[in-house]
Amino acid sequence: MSYISNWKIILELALLWYVIYMVLLFVKGTRSEHLLKGLLIIALIFTITQQLKLDTINWVLTRLVPISVIGLVVIFQPELRRGLARLGQLGVPQENVEAIDEIARASSDLSKRKIGALMVIDRGSELKSYVESGTQLDSKVSDYLLVSIFTHQSPLHDGAVIIQQGRLTAAGCVLPLPQDDKDIPRSLGMRHRAAVGISEETDALCVVVSEETGAISVASGGNLTYDIGEDNLSKVLKSILYKPSDQKTPFSHIWSKKRKAT
Repeated sequence: MSYISNWKIILELALLWYVIYMVLLFVKGTRSEHLLKGLLIIALIFTITQQLKLDTINWVLTRLVPISVIGLVVIFQPELRRGLARLGQLGVPQENVEAIDEIARASSDLSKRKIGALMVIDRGSELKSYVESGTQLDSKVSDYLLVSIFTHQSPLHDGAVIIQQGRLTAAGCVLPLPQDDKDIPRSLGMRHRAAVGISEETDALCVVVSEETGAISVASGGNLTYDIGEDNLSKVLKSILYKPSDQKTPFSHIWSKKRKAT
């Protein structure tokens, strides 16, 4: 019986640790993070007042709790909805469906207008040095913002944007080139080579739009899939991102189209 009891304790602790970890991971970098800190402070104050037997303050805090719960549900309805949508997606990075769809729409628009672009989607690697090489931002991902960044009039168009946890964190970033680019056709330019380079060094996923042809390509695990088509981009991104980041999705080099790309 004691053996079974010990396993129950271990299981309960593991589940409790996982729930706490997922909550912290979910609120990190969002406005809910400050709310959680405030709740922890209130809980600490409540504990102290109970120990000191400050009955008046305890009475006020206990009356505020029900009202606060209702208010939190109303105020943070979008965050709660996204949190419920993520349940069961073990190993999924924080890129949400909305960000992926915005990237796909922006890529489609850029492709039609033949505007070159390079977008890096973080899957858990340390990209701090690359973020610091560009202009640091903290914005919700939107197709209009991405298109405006890569237009030729923008001072940030000549570089990569980095998207972390569903937010655009930097633009105009400098990325490394691949160590060995002998297998990459010379018809492909610096954007495609930089996409391959960063995907070799990290587990990041890259989306490239060719300025010459408008072709959309995806780089992952040091491999590049060229011209995957506008309609397939969203499906391809979700199929890769909704897997543990340590599982490299095998991509074969597709060079069947001999069009020049930059």
